[in-house]
Amino acid sequence: MIRAVIIYAALIAPGLAVAQGLEVQPVTEGVWAIVGEKEQRSPENLANNATFGFVVTGNGAVLIDPGGSSKGAEALHAAIRTVTDQPVLYVIDTGGQDHRWLGNGYWQAQGATVIASEDAVTDQRERGSMQMTALAQFLGDALDGTEPSYADVTFEADFALDVGGLTFEIVHPGAAHTPGDSFVWVPERDVVFTGDIVYVERILGVGDQSSITDWPAAFEAVAATGAAHVVPGHGHATTMERARADTYDYLMNLRTQIGALLGEGGDIMDAPEVDQSAFAYLEQFEALAGRNAQTAFQQMEWE
Repeated sequence: MIRAVIIYAALIAPGLAVAQGLEVQPVTEGVWAIVGEKEQRSPENLANNATFGFVVTGNGAVLIDPGGSSKGAEALHAAIRTVTDQPVLYVIDTGGQDHRWLGNGYWQAQGATVIASEDAVTDQRERGSMQMTALAQFLGDALDGTEPSYADVTFEADFALDVGGLTFEIVHPGAAHTPGDSFVWVPERDVVFTGDIVYVERILGVGDQSSITDWPAAFEAVAATGAAHVVPGHGHATTMERARADTYDYLMNLRTQIGALLGEGGDIMDAPEVDQSAFAYLEQFEALAGRNAQTAFQQMEWE
């Protein structure tokens, strides 16, 4: 059974009190993206304000990223069931952001094995309490049932998973949006799931946990796969060309602009004024561009 639909979780999962839009986007044979909102976390989106992915194999399904809460994971499960009745055998956490791991417990209760990089789990442990506190404010009662739970299988730099005749090459190329970011390359389907290494359609976020130094190299590791299909961490499935324009080119422009500011002896208060106008087409530009510049300044002055 294969369908492309908009899932309204309140209609198909009575335990979810409010409607949540998740777009199930076909990518290629046996591969789908589940595209969540590009806005802030809320009771409506259950912290699923990101893009997830899944692959259906002959033996079962593999989910890339578990959702941002227990109810968020349940909503993803409802979305997956519109496509397949196969069980989710494995869940891959691609990083340390809340929507990359706080749904783990739901999937482990379903019998799935969770896989993540060691650096991702370290980040999750270090920031988990803070993330739960923030989500309690954003989600309120919709956070009920969510408990931090960590990967069953961890790896240092790379891990190969074989399921139903497909190979999932999980690679942690270094820090990007978070210290433990990984991507998942499925060569038989010519698709790469990038987690938060790639954002399209909306501006990426450079936070204190991010690395403005290493993120471009992490992108280049994704690009080296040559994948025809890119499922980003935010936005719709796309091409490598679009991924490069919205992520790598943005990062390099930001580095160039902040580098020039540092060279001129400018200070952090000047950072929001650097020229990022070429990327004003990206959603949330006004909200995040200035903050990104200040964080980049703080990091680059110590390079």
